[in-house]
Amino acid sequence: MSLVYCVDFGSTFTKAALVDTADATLVAAASHHTTIDTDVLDGWDAIRAELAPLSTSADIPVLACSSAGGGLRVAVVGNEELVTVEAGRRVALSSGGHVVHVSSGEVDVSSLHASSPDLVLLVGGTDGGNTDVVLANTQVLTAHRWAGPVVVAANNDVSGEIASRFDAAAVPFKVADNVIPKIGVLRPEGARAAIREMFLTHVIGGKHLSRRADFTAMVQGATPDVVLTAVELLALGTGQGQPGAGDVVVVDIGGATTDVHSVVEVDPEDAGLGREVVATVPVSRTVEGDLGMRWSAVATVEAAQAWGIDVAGDLLSAAQQRRANPSLLPDTPAEIEADLQIASAAVALAVRRHSGRRQAVFSPDGRLVERSGKDLREVSLLVGSGGVLRHNPASDASRVIAAGTGDHVEGGWLVPRAPQVVIDHDCVLAAAGLLAAEYPNAAYELLARLRS
Repeated sequence: MSLVYCVDFGSTFTKAALVDTADATLVAAASHHTTIDTDVLDGWDAIRAELAPLSTSADIPVLACSSAGGGLRVAVVGNEELVTVEAGRRVALSSGGHVVHVSSGEVDVSSLHASSPDLVLLVGGTDGGNTDVVLANTQVLTAHRWAGPVVVAANNDVSGEIASRFDAAAVPFKVADNVIPKIGVLRPEGARAAIREMFLTHVIGGKHLSRRADFTAMVQGATPDVVLTAVELLALGTGQGQPGAGDVVVVDIGGATTDVHSVVEVDPEDAGLGREVVATVPVSRTVEGDLGMRWSAVATVEAAQAWGIDVAGDLLSAAQQRRANPSLLPDTPAEIEADLQIASAAVALAVRRHSGRRQAVFSPDGRLVERSGKDLREVSLLVGSGGVLRHNPASDASRVIAAGTGDHVEGGWLVPRAPQVVIDHDCVLAAAGLLAAEYPNAAYELLARLRS
């Protein structure tokens, strides 16, 4: 046996899987509430004590990801809203970040401070284009002695000058390739890697989640970033005779947010759809901070009503109870049904917001049907994640997912029409994402349970 612990330090629960990487066996899994109020490793110690009898070895390596303590909070600072800021926002989301501040033009440092970001993503200007705004924002950050980490993914013509300024001001920074080298092109890979590096070197330890050095040593990345790595592996395979599942969407329903990850082959003709100036990319993630089962339950119901989605008359009252008591565990049929309806509303809205859309527009040439965003209609596999799906019967989980899929979804939304739906009952997505770099075969085989 070649055992590895894969641990996800979540905002509410810490979940761990003991995996035999030799044959990709999920040996056992356990969870404990995240001990954010004491030391985040207290919960992990309890889980390890529970799983210890399953192995004769006391020296099992640990790979971990974390969204505890608010996860990775990213501020996006760019030239203008339509192009570079939108590109930066998409890149931050795909890197596992929760975008807490977005600004275009010269940054307001007071507003930036108020959002309490863990990291600033500084973007601006296509290569060879405008340099004034990004240089002005660099000056503002250095003049105000900005102390947090910055990832620079702006006009390559001035990246060296920006680096020199940050160096002189002792601002921790990392320079990456421009996220939008020219209009209509989005290149997130370099910035994603730089954000991951800064998260590990500057953010995770700075949250003071644990007094022990082994916490920062075991964490490999932000949980959403790790999960998106697993989604890519699930969709694309390894390229070594291990094929992927094709187009994949993952919907993760949490207490505070509902996240949607997708890996979808993009039609080359879609790059110029509509009036979009930031290209659609195959790998993407959206975080809906107003959609969730507990902290965001009221916002979920109110948003569903605003969008014209039918909800039960008393659902707002049930949502208010859940916001007031986030630890509520439903134990009656009525409470379970309320949870399922809130989850259905969250899925319906989150999938729409992640998807593209067909809309009628009017031009001098007459009425046209314009398509924008990501087309998910032919997605072959949809994976549902979250406690409300894992802890209820398959028929109820299917009903929740159906709220965001199928031909019945009105408004021209390009949502999945008829995907195979599976539920990540064993939380293998995070485990596979953690294993992917060092144990790709084990990660691939672990994900196979989601393809069968």
